[in-house]
Amino acid sequence: MTKINKNKNIAVYDFFCGCGGTSSGFRKAGLEIAFALDIDPDAKNTFIKNFPETVFCDKSITALSSSDLQPTLDKYKNSYKLFCGCAPCQPFTKQNTESPKLDPRKSLLTQFGVVIEEYKPDFVFVENVPGLQKVPTDKHGPFPAFEELLNKLEYHVTYGVVAAQNYGAPQIRRRFVLLASKHRDINIPLPTHGINPDNPYKTVRYAIEGLPAIAAGETYTGADVLNHRAAELSELNMTRIKASAHDGGGRKNWPRHLWPECYTRKNENGEAHSGHTDCYGRLWWDKPATGLTTRCVSYSNGRFGHPEQDRALSVREAARLQGFDDEFEFTGNLNSMARQIGNAVPVDLAFAMGNHFIKHVEAIHG
Repeated sequence: MTKINKNKNIAVYDFFCGCGGTSSGFRKAGLEIAFALDIDPDAKNTFIKNFPETVFCDKSITALSSSDLQPTLDKYKNSYKLFCGCAPCQPFTKQNTESPKLDPRKSLLTQFGVVIEEYKPDFVFVENVPGLQKVPTDKHGPFPAFEELLNKLEYHVTYGVVAAQNYGAPQIRRRFVLLASKHRDINIPLPTHGINPDNPYKTVRYAIEGLPAIAAGETYTGADVLNHRAAELSELNMTRIKASAHDGGGRKNWPRHLWPECYTRKNENGEAHSGHTDCYGRLWWDKPATGLTTRCVSYSNGRFGHPEQDRALSVREAARLQGFDDEFEFTGNLNSMARQIGNAVPVDLAFAMGNHFIKHVEAIHG
């Protein structure tokens, strides 16, 4: 193997960085966050507040120029470069996989490929929903061409679907990940939690127990806990959550008159609607949370009810379930903060991948 004339540092270039889930995990693993790009103004403000030393670019990736990247490329010329492309995942969710309609966000992975082809970083990391790799080219799926490009550029590529809870995330969340290296074969890291009985899955209790109790619509004002704010509940929803058993209860505990109309209607065969069973549900204390969405502080949009307090998750509780440290401060209104958290890459998953890249570099150096 040709000797690599670089130090062992890894400089991260986080495209579509959002509020900083990937960067948080990589920074925790010891990587340096050199550059970040996103066009969402609230995500930008959150990222800059928590990564003040990182060069931030608020352009679309389609408008990126060499002058935006060159200063950090020069600064980290003796470091390995890791380009991350965790583009918005909504176009590739199960609901949209079969749709021929072209969502403009589907082209973002292609644009990320253009940047990779120009700068040829040492490593590439992609995270998205498990539907990304299933969308064929004739339905505007960008992945086949992206994989072909990496192969043409002589990257060693591996990808697959992983479970975030297997890497320490206190929530059940399946994600597609791709890792690529210019230098040698690379694989997906083995799970660190759950399968090993000495390192069990993290639970809701592990993540949020001990935070100050607050009521629906209340914001905790103590300086020791940031963003501990819960959404208000309507009178009807307050009645519903009070009727829900602690620790995993939901609408099956309610008297029939509290059920939303959509769950009481019957089809032509006399069958009642049975879908969306998690809506209006409380989380279980001793299980990982259900996967967080952009509505993760809304009681009616998933199993986001507190296990025992009569309210939905607070912003801080949702952030903890996504793996963010308590020092990480979010900006924007309540809905924006929830959207930033729901869109973020689970920090624990990114931490595991960051550690894996570090071990990969150590292997390169023998």
